[in-house]
Amino acid sequence: MAYIDVEYVDNIAVLTLNNGATNAINPGLLEEFSQALLEVKRQAKGMLLCGGAKIFSMGFELPALIDLPRAEMRAFLDNFNELTLALYILPLPVICVMAGHTVAGGSIFALACDYRLASVESKKVGLNEIRLGVPVPYLADLLLKQIVGERQALSLLYSGAFLSFPEALEIGLIDETHAPDKLKEQALQKVAGLAAYNQAAFAEIKRNRTEEIREKYLKNGAARSEIFLDCWFSASTRQFLEDAARKF
Repeated sequence: MAYIDVEYVDNIAVLTLNNGATNAINPGLLEEFSQALLEVKRQAKGMLLCGGAKIFSMGFELPALIDLPRAEMRAFLDNFNELTLALYILPLPVICVMAGHTVAGGSIFALACDYRLASVESKKVGLNEIRLGVPVPYLADLLLKQIVGERQALSLLYSGAFLSFPEALEIGLIDETHAPDKLKEQALQKVAGLAAYNQAAFAEIKRNRTEEIREKYLKNGAARSEIFLDCWFSASTRQFLEDAARKF
């Protein structure tokens, strides 16, 4: 099964998550996504990241992860964070096309993109980790604060609430909304415009924007992942996760 579909529109790579109706994130998807990014970095001048029309991605595939021992869950978390970082620092313009609900790990992928364009429909976006008993991963926490500011980020992180796309647009979590049948076309136009600039100049501007967060993650990410895992494997959190996995 291919978890990631890749096509090219001129010099723009279009990556589409392809893990069933929910596009849940599992080890296979992470591996294919990481390999696809290497290809994009070599061959493209810009990228769109797309999901499903109803659900962009609902986050971690809990039934596939709930029984992993700590070492294997640590490997999965490391791979997820490293992929998120690679997406964030990719030296090309990257736009996330959010046609459907974009939650938890799906929201983290969106945060790692340069822009987030969404449907005008009232779908949901957000990070509900606190409601499952785990912290938002450290890198995602940093990305959210960079995009919407400290106060807005804390409101979202502490509550675990989902926002409608119009609400997310108001606080800058989403950059633009478009009619569903025009969304991808508008995203392609926007990324093509960015890709037309001098590539070295764009890459340097993006490096300047991402460098501080990259350095913080490289310095502190490993220790923060251990805290995430401590919570993941705590008795109280396991009950929340097992309940959520049964409803998946």
